[in-house]
Amino acid sequence: MIISTLIFGSIAASLALLVNPRIASFIGGVIWARFLGLITPMLVRVTGRENINKKQSYVIISNHQSHYDVLVLYGWLGIDFKWVMKQELRKIPGLGIGCEKIGHIFIDRSNRERSLASINAAKEKIVDGTSVIFFPEGTRGETGELGEFKKGAFKLALEMKLPILPITIKGTSQILPPRTFNLKPGIVSMVIHPAIDVQDHNEDTLPDLMMTAHQIIASAL
Repeated sequence: MIISTLIFGSIAASLALLVNPRIASFIGGVIWARFLGLITPMLVRVTGRENINKKQSYVIISNHQSHYDVLVLYGWLGIDFKWVMKQELRKIPGLGIGCEKIGHIFIDRSNRERSLASINAAKEKIVDGTSVIFFPEGTRGETGELGEFKKGAFKLALEMKLPILPITIKGTSQILPPRTFNLKPGIVSMVIHPAIDVQDHNEDTLPDLMMTAHQIIASAL
């Protein structure tokens, strides 16, 4: 896993400079994720692909139980997107440089102003079918239950008038539990729910929007 991450991260960084970020993201991200899924081994079952319009940009939100959630989304979602990820991941050899060159969004969670500046600078990338992914819980869950959502993803959706695409991932915590290296083979399911239209929402109805999204994701757990 370490060796392949170094290799694919370097390939992604090079392709982003020489070709374009979308091709770099596919080769350095999708193929990397599927390769790691193969050697684990991890079988991924996807339902709800019909809920995706590949020409539409989304604010994608997903529950978060394991590092393997990243592999599932990258390898099997099937659309171009940018991650919103914590600044600390930039330091990981291969992964950090690859993500930076592809155009993923690093945020400094210890500094609100820097986080907002990073998000604002990334808005121009979320167009023409390129989406953005958040883990609205903010961190991996320890119990398997869905945690409370933070507002960032929903505020961005309102500002950009982009539909929210809720996703539920099940089974990754059994493959690689949080805070362990106890890697095991397993079966994962990813449920892609119908998108939530935000056109009729505003700051006043933000709590209702967040509750609706939370209920949708929780319904498939």
